[in-house]
Amino acid sequence: MIAEDFLRYMEAEREASPLTVKTYRDAIDDYLMFLGKLEGDIKLEDADSDVVRDWVEDMMERGYKATNTCKKLSAVKSLYKYALRKGIITHDPAHSISGPKKQKALPVFLKDNEAEELFDGIEWDRDDIIDVRARTLLLLLYTTGIRRAELISLRDQDVNTVTHEIKVTGKRRKQRIIPLGEEMLAELEHYRKVRDEQLPVVEGEEALLRNDKGGAMSEMQVYGIVRHYLSMVTTQKKRSPHVLRHSFATTMLNHDATLNSVQKLLGHESLNTTQIYTHVTFEELKRTYANAHPREQQ
Repeated sequence: MIAEDFLRYMEAEREASPLTVKTYRDAIDDYLMFLGKLEGDIKLEDADSDVVRDWVEDMMERGYKATNTCKKLSAVKSLYKYALRKGIITHDPAHSISGPKKQKALPVFLKDNEAEELFDGIEWDRDDIIDVRARTLLLLLYTTGIRRAELISLRDQDVNTVTHEIKVTGKRRKQRIIPLGEEMLAELEHYRKVRDEQLPVVEGEEALLRNDKGGAMSEMQVYGIVRHYLSMVTTQKKRSPHVLRHSFATTMLNHDATLNSVQKLLGHESLNTTQIYTHVTFEELKRTYANAHPREQQ
């Protein structure tokens, strides 16, 4: 009875869509079926926190993924909140119950051979600003791990050719310094030479990377360039500038960089954010093992 009242409330007063109402009904039916199987045929209003927790565990044992389990739990939580407001129950048994943690998708990155193909396999026209700018842009993302917005905000004066560093302005205007290698410095020097020869000069424009009219590049322009060139070297569906940021972090960790140093280079406030890349490197290690170990080849 409580369940039917709640579903009518969702439909009439909350104006939930038929699909949403069906989703809630399926979750509640599953919960009620579980209650019916328990010793004593426990009623919805008599269940305690342990019962709700057991139902969550039961769903996991039946093969429900974390996402689906959390959705069903959310529906039952809403039901109990409704019953509490209506005075049907005096205690919400689902209030303190948390669903299983959803597994985060691992970052997509370029393999070493794909990165090599991107920078050394493509025939770049070293005298054409279109090619020179694209290569510089890609190399900056891959060798520094900066975000797309950070890339666009770079100015000429942010590049220090004496100390081999670049000053990056990140989220909430926080600045960090990232080292530049010899290849990157040479690329930047060549780019600026070609840029100043082939692009119009816009008074007051300080952007390092400039569009064909001499102004600062837009985020969509950067995205388009990255997507175009990544499609030439990888079959991965995701081909955004962030893939090159992921590639930078993964490559650094694969070549013995410490987690703390990668955190600082990426501009992560929390080490937990950076730790996702350790999972990436471990997954790569497992694939290497499966492909290379003689006992796995049988």
